[in-house]
Amino acid sequence: MNGKNNMNVPIIGIVSPCYNEELVLNETSFQLNSILSDLVERNCISEKSFAVFVDDGSKDKTWLRIEENAKQFKHIKGLKLAGNVGHQKALLAGLLTFKDDADALISIDADLQDDVRVIEEMIQKFTSGVDVVYGVRKERKTDTFFKKNTALLFYNLMKKMKVNIIHNHADYRLCSQRVLNALSEFGEVNLFLRGIIPSIGFSNDVVYYDRLERFAGESKYPFRKMAAFAWNGVTSFSNYPLKLVTIIGFLIFFFCLIMTGYALFALYAGDVVPGWLSTVLPMYFLGGIQLFCFGIIGEYIGKIYSEVKQRPRYFIDKRIE
Repeated sequence: MNGKNNMNVPIIGIVSPCYNEELVLNETSFQLNSILSDLVERNCISEKSFAVFVDDGSKDKTWLRIEENAKQFKHIKGLKLAGNVGHQKALLAGLLTFKDDADALISIDADLQDDVRVIEEMIQKFTSGVDVVYGVRKERKTDTFFKKNTALLFYNLMKKMKVNIIHNHADYRLCSQRVLNALSEFGEVNLFLRGIIPSIGFSNDVVYYDRLERFAGESKYPFRKMAAFAWNGVTSFSNYPLKLVTIIGFLIFFFCLIMTGYALFALYAGDVVPGWLSTVLPMYFLGGIQLFCFGIIGEYIGKIYSEVKQRPRYFIDKRIE
């Protein structure tokens, strides 16, 4: 249902996926509840507005903290998944479960690194008629040199592969109810919401903010998970890696022509171990390229395998209103 009585006071929901975030949840709940209460008091949003924390199969006391905060704070709700399904599926679970309870949903991580003060600006843009409002980082001052440059490489790579992605945008965004209804029609298992939502269309705008230091706890996205997430984004929205195989094949052919010329020259000059260049070098080179190409093709076959099984993306264990 659409609970909006007046476009000037929409029902706004905030969805925050959590995995082992017990150290930060009390502060996050307090800040989100305070922002919602303030906006309700100033008649910017409906008193039915809420913030829901989605527990993605945490192994610590995350769910206990969610239960406690739901009792303490008026606008806090909770959703517990039956097991750990990953950040993107946990976020999707929150969005699809509560999409009919609000006129727009804002997704934000629970670590308080995304500046919650721009939520009001997001809502203002929504009430003016914008369907999607992306939170975009102004700078990457808090990132290490390595993380900053690998992120830049990722965005540039996605752009070259013609993937519609917002530069310096993570998963901090507002989506209207009709965008969420469109999102619910996507049945894919390999989720990359940063690419899916821009591909939906509808009107969009951005708000800029400075990313903050993590309030407490440790990042749940080490380099291994960041690399896997980036690779999933590339293979979910582009067949460019498969085209890369063809390009590599052409380059190998060209390289072999050069090596043939060099081998003939070396043979003529008499400065070569007989048979070494023509046997060992092509064997190692072509073997490595073949394994690389088979790996790329295997990744796509694996994704096809996951999609055709059509298994449920998540199961809901508990829900707190």
